[in-house]
Amino acid sequence: MLTIIIKQGKEKSILAGDPYIYLSAIERVDGRPAEKNKPGATATVVSSSRQFLARAAYNAKSQIAARVWTLREDEPVDHAMVKRRVRAAIARRIHSLQAARPDELVPIVLGDEDGLSGLLVQSYGGKDGYLVCQFQSAAVEAWKIAIVQALIAETGCQNVYERADKLIREGEGLHVKSRALAGEEPPQRLTVSERGRSFAFDIRTGFEYPK
Repeated sequence: MLTIIIKQGKEKSILAGDPYIYLSAIERVDGRPAEKNKPGATATVVSSSRQFLARAAYNAKSQIAARVWTLREDEPVDHAMVKRRVRAAIARRIHSLQAARPDELVPIVLGDEDGLSGLLVQSYGGKDGYLVCQFQSAAVEAWKIAIVQALIAETGCQNVYERADKLIREGEGLHVKSRALAGEEPPQRLTVSERGRSFAFDIRTGFEYPK
């Protein structure tokens, strides 16, 4: 596993709960070259005096060099943790999801708010509809399979689509390809209701059709 050594005094923001670690805060990164070059690799973050601070996802290709997973030394970063956080995110918004009209887009995972930095997920049409995911960091990209499995298990929706934002994913050193990750791809044009208005929308790209 990689070890990220933080410069003296720079650990304060991490301990205060800031999930982002920028390159300017890092003294050095120890570990095998293959791990250093693997976007989203799990790293132990320590202070300049080598005290444990966090576990984080490291990405040498991003302006955000690491994204904190946990401040707990006894919490491993694994499939179980990722699935647990997806479960908790959906549980926080289950009432909105259950009360939504079939043509509403409902946010069910909101990145840092849910301890899943860079992951945005919206639901359309409930169990018989679609889940649209944006993996905007190498942190969540590295756990994509576990995330998709958890989304399907918790929502019952079998159709999971990835919307790839070119600028964001290229900034993370990730390939750019929008595609169905499970089940069927959404139609190009759907009717979406939001704040009392209805409009034609492509949930695969985020494009709103002009009237």
